Amino acid sequence: MAEFVNVAVDAMGGDNAPLEIVKGAVDAVNESSHVKVYLTGQEDAIRSELAKYTYNSNQVEIVHATEVIETAEPPVMAIRKKKDSSIVKALNLVKDGVCGAYVSAGSTGATLVGGQVIVGRIKGVERPPLAPLIPTEKGCALLIDCGANVDARPSHLVQFAKMGSVYMESVMGVKNPKVGIVNIGAEEEKGNALVKETFPLLKNCPDIHFIGSIEARDIPAGYADVVVCEAFVGNVILKMYEGVGATLIKKVKEGMMTSLRSKIGALLVKPALKNTLKAFDLEQYGGAPMLGLKGLVVKTHGSSNSVEIKNSILQCITFTEQNINQKIKDKITMEEN
Repeated sequence: MAEFVNVAVDAMGGDNAPLEIVKGAVDAVNESSHVKVYLTGQEDAIRSELAKYTYNSNQVEIVHATEVIETAEPPVMAIRKKKDSSIVKALNLVKDGVCGAYVSAGSTGATLVGGQVIVGRIKGVERPPLAPLIPTEKGCALLIDCGANVDARPSHLVQFAKMGSVYMESVMGVKNPKVGIVNIGAEEEKGNALVKETFPLLKNCPDIHFIGSIEARDIPAGYADVVVCEAFVGNVILKMYEGVGATLIKKVKEGMMTSLRSKIGALLVKPALKNTLKAFDLEQYGGAPMLGLKGLVVKTHGSSNSVEIKNSILQCITFTEQNINQKIKDKITMEEN
């Protein structure tokens, strides 16, 4: 492995930029000597934030960009017109081979479009999916796709299953990961046209461990390691996950403050409860990788804090060390042959 894994980070993207983005980048390089971060954006603003911290200056570089792509901008037009934006500059670092990975909390649309147009797809990949890790009772699962391909075809979902299996086995260390397709029932004959057509293709796919349909209620229980669906369904699942999780945590905290007895009990269970709730904190898993591109593109939440940015950067190290892109390429090539 080279001395550093180079990661391009959009310093101007997200609700908390550049403050939380820069802090997350500094935390990442302070935690790992194997990563170098290229912060793209307005140099003065980035330097002002960096001045607050102590870090190895050899592991951080600023790439000046004068423009910022806002969330509400039409993504295709923004990528074409704002050539000097922090997003385009960061993606070009990946395209040109300076960096092997890109991380942004900025415009999802611009990242998805730019990933395909600037970085480019691996040969044979039909549609790159966005694939976040979500917490389950047994650890975590990969939700694929959650936002990139709303109108997917059966062949796309089959590729999602294969790419997701590669990721879970190589990055997360799950041997022979179980693959399930999201459905409204366990029976093979159930589902909409897309699911019904995709099911037999997955069932007859020899290089994945397909377990059949999985209902939404079974996802948190960890029935499947790779949860396959098109982006509309995946995005609904992800947002529901986030909303229910935040509500439950809020209600638990409120309940613990209702009386003196509950407050005393809260003090006693606080350490154990903190560890339990941490397992369901999406921030610890980093961002969602866009699989199937020639370089790694990672999209984090728009409201990301430094913890999620740091973890998103650090996950790029494992992705690179495990040579995930080559493994995906090999898996897709095997499919074509």
